[in-house]
Amino acid sequence: MTITIQMLQETLNMFLFLGVELTLLFLLISYLVGVLQHYIPPEKISSILSGRKGKGYIVAGLLGVITPFCSCSTIPFLKGLLRARAGFGTMMVFLFASPLLSPVILGLFAVTFGLQVAVFYFFVAMTIAVIAGYSLEKLGFEQYVRAGVYQEVTPGKACATTCGDSGVKVNRWLSIWHSTWGDFKKVFPFLMAGIALGSVIYGVMPTDFVAEVASENNPLAVPVAAVIGIPLYIRAEAVIPLSAALASKGMALGAVMALIIGSAGASLTEVILLKSLFKNQMIIAFLTVVISMAIAAGYLYSYLF
Repeated sequence: MTITIQMLQETLNMFLFLGVELTLLFLLISYLVGVLQHYIPPEKISSILSGRKGKGYIVAGLLGVITPFCSCSTIPFLKGLLRARAGFGTMMVFLFASPLLSPVILGLFAVTFGLQVAVFYFFVAMTIAVIAGYSLEKLGFEQYVRAGVYQEVTPGKACATTCGDSGVKVNRWLSIWHSTWGDFKKVFPFLMAGIALGSVIYGVMPTDFVAEVASENNPLAVPVAAVIGIPLYIRAEAVIPLSAALASKGMALGAVMALIIGSAGASLTEVILLKSLFKNQMIIAFLTVVISMAIAAGYLYSYLF
């Protein structure tokens, strides 16, 4: 394939456009989330889930929305919930919802694919997370939690944005901004890598190739995208601009949806960390739920839209 000047120009233009747009969006949403987390810290979340088990499923899903942890930080937070005996079903809802329904992902969805797609994604992910958490509890999967987890006394600490007192009196809003900027600097390489890869795909990848292997005409496009998404794990900040580029080349939006859920909902790193908490039966159940969620969302979106 010959790369032309026009292809390079389209790649550069897309990179600049996405870079500015998604940077501003990430900073704005992350700052607003930091304000929320100042008033609802992780300790408060644990207290809510531990003390209100009756309505914990919906609450756990909604708390997952305002706690945009990466998969690496969800695990130590989950360990703290396990020690607090917060309720196995509610903890599972939180485990599924937290990485998939962060405001950053929802905001990027709305900007990249439209508000309708973002609302659909939220509804499907939330519904399946609640159903999965309830079902796993009723089926007795709590028996597959490793016994040593409950005995551990070292407090887990999530890497979410916090605004605690550091001993120096700093303006509250400025402190949140410093935390937001620190988080952004950590995410920046992943965000730029995703935008760069997406821009190259947009400018260079042949449309015919994408349309042939992942278009609506291929009935296996959705499950293949769901399965590929897990080992192909990319942070959501990067996979959404990447998926937008694939969609622009003819990839069916159902397959795009499955790819995003598979890649954001689970990763090889997360599975390895979960091995310290759960036995193999629970690990298999976790992966089954994520893949099923990705496939269901992909096919449902294709059918409805």
